[in-house]
Amino acid sequence: MQALTNRGKEVERKPMSFWESLYLPGIFKGMAITFSHLFKKKPTIHYPEQKREFSPVFRGLHVLNRDEEGRENCTACGLCAVACPAEAITMEGAERMPGEENLYREEKYAAKYEINMLRCIFCGLCEEACPKDAIYLSETFAPSDFNRKGFIYKKEDLLIPDKNTDPEGYAKARGSKK
Repeated sequence: MQALTNRGKEVERKPMSFWESLYLPGIFKGMAITFSHLFKKKPTIHYPEQKREFSPVFRGLHVLNRDEEGRENCTACGLCAVACPAEAITMEGAERMPGEENLYREEKYAAKYEINMLRCIFCGLCEEACPKDAIYLSETFAPSDFNRKGFIYKKEDLLIPDKNTDPEGYAKARGSKK
């Protein structure tokens, strides 16, 4: 059989010596590595007492943003759903009715907005595609759940608390972003 390239070389298979056949040097070397780890700093973080420092580019749970007056920023343009490579976002738009000017910023709003967190790959493309800065990825982990329905986040779950009525909840949801 002819080789495709000239870079291949034959492997030399020399017989093992007496000490190598006993495998003792390999065992002692492995035990030395294991014993050296006893004196190193533990990588474990005790969660409730200690908080882990995240990278500035960490992407966590999605949050639907509000403007300064507490109105929803999302205009149901659908760019985030189109940009999502995992097709995790579904939305339905609706027209604002008279008297709802204090709830929605534009004439069109997202009546239904859902993100399937089991599909989401936290790529941040939805955040980049949004022209109104209505969605961003926070510094919060997705909580665990025992059933699939708990991972489908509806608009009520994603909407950031109003900073005028709940400033503590707003600060917690906002984190140190922007």
